[in-house]
Order: sequence, then structure tokens, then C-alpha cells
Amino acid sequence: MTNTGKLMRMRRLIDPETKTSFMFAMSHGTSAAAVLEGMERTREMVGHAVSEGANVVFLNRGYAVQLADVFKQSNNAALALKVSASAPISTRPHQEITTSSVEEAFRLGADAVVALIPIAPDNEPEVISWVGKLGEDCTRLGMPFIAEAEYPASYGQRKPSFEMTVEYLKRSARLCEELGADIVKSNWTGSSGSFREIVKSVAVPVVVAGGSKESEKELLTKIVQAKEAGAIGCSVGRNIFQHRNPAGMVRAISKVVKGEATVDAALKEIK
Repeated sequence: MTNTGKLMRMRRLIDPETKTSFMFAMSHGTSAAAVLEGMERTREMVGHAVSEGANVVFLNRGYAVQLADVFKQSNNAALALKVSASAPISTRPHQEITTSSVEEAFRLGADAVVALIPIAPDNEPEVISWVGKLGEDCTRLGMPFIAEAEYPASYGQRKPSFEMTVEYLKRSARLCEELGADIVKSNWTGSSGSFREIVKSVAVPVVVAGGSKESEKELLTKIVQAKEAGAIGCSVGRNIFQHRNPAGMVRAISKVVKGEATVDAALKEIK
């Protein structure tokens, strides 16, 4: 049976003309082990995202409520409510705690929910159970589920004791899809060939994570290579809200994701 709710909301997450998606992650307050530079300008950054070309913005409950007026300024930008938080100073590593429900996402007018999925030896059973319940709720209520199927240390948490490999990312992406994820976000693996392995392992759309701060050209090149591997786009946070020209960076990423400009041409949007 067709899930009409998901189909309707997915049209806002993925551009219907270009079949691409550019996601702006501004939910690091519940993921990173510290308050990152640039996060104090959340309203400004979200404003740049919705006005300069991002399809989706990740926010936690507090800012989803505070910034409702910013979303009113755009008919295109979708809200993805972050429904989990990390516990980086806990004595038990790699924990992800539920903070919001799919029902709350509806009340706040969100078009999707997003959660970090840090599978590790010390939390695997609990994470699988939690993701399964989240997938069930999203399917029942017609809410798209974006799974950040990433390495446990993606946001500055303590490094995992196990080896982080492409095989880990493939397994995480596949597990999330099997349990109901509609879009999978994955770390960059270093090459189009290796990233293609992740894309091929699932039937749902894949976006590449922007990752830690890097040069403009490195980021844009990574996005292009991920798209060559089959990704529909990217999810970028720190490389926008820590940039000297965040509005220009959003425009540049948008053009590259939509295939409207080469990397070199897009760089001119920043300068």
C-alpha cells in the first residue's frame, strides 16, 4: 500500500526537477562534544540556508520553535526535526538518546525526522531496537526518516575502539534502510569508487556528510564525486556555519548539487 504521507513530504526533501537534495545540518548542539564556533548565530545561518538554496534544515525542538518565522519566508525549505542527542561525557561511550517523537515532529510542522545512528559494540542491541521503533513510527504516521548512518565519532565524540571502514558504513546504511529509513546520510569514504559501494548497498537515496571544516574546493569536489557515485546530494553543517561567507557557501553548494555549476564556477559564488 502506498504511504501517501511519505510521498507528499518527500517531495519537499528532494527537488522534483533535479532529483537532488541539499541538507543544512544545524543540530550539532545535541551531537557535538562542545559548542562549536558559529552555532551562536543559528538564526542567521538558517536564514541563509532557506533563502540561498538548501532543501532541508536539521533543527532540534528548541530552534524549530524559535525559528518558525524564518521558514515562513520560504516556500521550499523543509524542516527535519532532530529526534536524538548524543551523550559524549557519559562513562558509557557511543550513546544516542531519544529526545523527540514522530508525533512531536507533526505538531511542529516538520517534513521529516533525523537521527544519528552510532552503532558500536557497546550499544548495538539498543540502537537496533531504537531504530526499529523509530522506523515503525515513521511508517505508521507517514513521516520520512533520515538516518545519519555515520561513524560514532563523526561529531567529535570519543573515538571508537573498533576500525572504521567502508564495510561498517555499508552495514549501517543497510540496517537503517531495512528498519525503515527513507534517506541515508553517510560519511565520505575518500573516493567515488568506495562511496559507490555504500550507494549500491541500499535502494533508498544517499547523501554524503559534509564532515569537519575543510577548504571550499575540497568540500565541493567531494560533493561532485559523491554525486558521480550515485548520491543525490549532501548534508553540510560546519562548512557553512563556520565559514566566513555562509550565504555564498550555501549558494555554491546548491549550484554544485543541482548540477548548475562546476566546482570552479561555484567557487565564484563565495568570492
